[in-house]
Amino acid sequence: MPRTAVAAYTSPGALLFFTIHIAAICTLFLVTPTLTSVILCAVLFLVRKFGITGGFHRYFSHRSFKTSRWFQFVLAWLGGSAAQKGALWWAAHHRHHHQHSDQEDDIHSVKQQGFYWAHVGWILAPDYNEYDSKRVKDLTKFPELVFIDKYHFIPPAVLALTLYLTTGWNGLLWGFCVSTVILYHTTFAINSFCHLLGKRRYETGESSKNSFILAILTLGEGWHNNHHYYPHCARQGFFWWEIDPTYYVLRMLKFVGIVHEIKEPSQRVLTGKEATASLG
Repeated sequence: MPRTAVAAYTSPGALLFFTIHIAAICTLFLVTPTLTSVILCAVLFLVRKFGITGGFHRYFSHRSFKTSRWFQFVLAWLGGSAAQKGALWWAAHHRHHHQHSDQEDDIHSVKQQGFYWAHVGWILAPDYNEYDSKRVKDLTKFPELVFIDKYHFIPPAVLALTLYLTTGWNGLLWGFCVSTVILYHTTFAINSFCHLLGKRRYETGESSKNSFILAILTLGEGWHNNHHYYPHCARQGFFWWEIDPTYYVLRMLKFVGIVHEIKEPSQRVLTGKEATASLG
């Protein structure tokens, strides 16, 4: 697997990535937040995190529920505003990861390439700027998804510009830069920490683990071993004590008719016949 280290740190995407980090770090130490900017930071983290967890991950990558075409685009926009590229790119690479988890071809395996590469190195490398469209042929039939994936800079740019025009530099720095960096590393932590720390309920043939702490920080994505066992379920916290906010939001969206056919784990899992009910 190629490791183009120099190119990884000098590509336009990497330079923008580091710029947002530098801006966020400077903001934390040099810019006093207002109440508005703190609320913006929290709300935009939560809303965009759902765009990643409920949209990019559970919907586009695993098709774990169904929805309308208009809300499908909303999910693509919300996830895209987190500045983690487009839904098709994200889903194609994630499906590849599940097919090759912890094998030599896994693009972000802690076991194969180490913590740094699994957490963030692979994202900076230009080796994976492209994706195999055959992996997401169920999604490429929608031209609006192809467009927003190709021009994935539009949602975050629109958000950043809107924040600047409505709340000034304080809102831009706290609402966009700080919350985006938190979004980055809570998302990346599932690839890295959730394959190192936590507990395993299922033998899945790879190193995924359940983590209560990461589940809280990622709206339920920390039940990673559960997910690798039943990847096509919309619910990743299989038991009542496994907090899964993304699933709760999906249930509310189903109640009001926006989503439907939410895939659940089998009754055999929920009754404990295939699992030991241990906290992650």
